[in-house]
Amino acid sequence: MNNKEELQKSNLAVVYEVDGQQIKLTPKIVQDYIVSGNAEITIPEFKLFTELCKVRQLNPFLKEAYCIKYSNSEPAQLVVGKDAIEKRAVKNKNYDGMESGIIVIRENYSEEIIRNGTFKLPSETLVGGWARVYRKDWTHPIYCSVTLEESIQKKKDGTPNKNWAKQPATMIEKVAKVRALRSAFVEDLGGMYEAEEMNVELPEIREEDKIIQQDDIPEAEVVEKTDIKSVDINEL
Repeated sequence: MNNKEELQKSNLAVVYEVDGQQIKLTPKIVQDYIVSGNAEITIPEFKLFTELCKVRQLNPFLKEAYCIKYSNSEPAQLVVGKDAIEKRAVKNKNYDGMESGIIVIRENYSEEIIRNGTFKLPSETLVGGWARVYRKDWTHPIYCSVTLEESIQKKKDGTPNKNWAKQPATMIEKVAKVRALRSAFVEDLGGMYEAEEMNVELPEIREEDKIIQQDDIPEAEVVEKTDIKSVDINEL
């Protein structure tokens, strides 16, 4: 039995709520409406993806979580949208703000310059990003700095991916922010990794593509709920 037949014949379903909206996920719904790429996910990959969404209260129809699989010979990549990570942190009662920016080196100068935000002069060289997250119940903030060299996503030919080539300052700041937020709120964000951390390039969303709503999916696609063995979210 191939993956497609396995998914169609499976009677697994996961039902949970996000912000008062009921989310129903079956292997066929995930494959047909959520998976990016031409490959087919397996039942174990379905379980891992839905466990991530359920435990962390993510709505994949709003692009809060992605299941990406371009080849049947490679495992599916499960990543979370940056906005979903920030939203989850802000909802924590102890969240007390965040600062972030980039690290550059000026031409003819050896020292690094810590810059708030992503503004960079043409004569400056971008070398990294940083973020500082505050909690009301901690006396010291969480600080994270990352280097561009280690974080930049590259294609197989060694050149930067489209987003990194176009806006490297924005991308490196994003990586620093996500890592700092996860360190500060591990109880809410554990197991949630953004695409830039996993060397995964998210599929482009065209203007003509709309965000799928749960009501757009035929009710016939949703089958009887079946319990799924719990998966440790930190193993994702």
